[in-house]
Amino acid sequence: MAQAAAAGNKKQLQNRKKSAIKAARVALRRRVINLRRSRAMKEAVKDVVALVAAGKKTDAAAKLPAAYQAIDKAVKGKVIEANTAARAKSALAKKVSTK
Repeated sequence: MAQAAAAGNKKQLQNRKKSAIKAARVALRRRVINLRRSRAMKEAVKDVVALVAAGKKTDAAAKLPAAYQAIDKAVKGKVIEANTAARAKSALAKKVSTK
């Protein structure tokens, strides 16, 4: 049974070049960073939306710059596109506006 497992591992690693192995490691690191940025952005937006829903627009306006910053960092890291960020920021500003 141990031989079968060893043979399976050998077959998996047989065609993997060093560059492919390194690329897989880099992709995993980037994925972690992208998930962190994405979650930070979503949480910041949720905080603002929750404050608006609770009727605390002044508190939401205070949290708006942090949400903008999280959205901009997501764009910088290519987690979302610039137009998507612009739409999200516009929608947040519209919700927070006191009119």
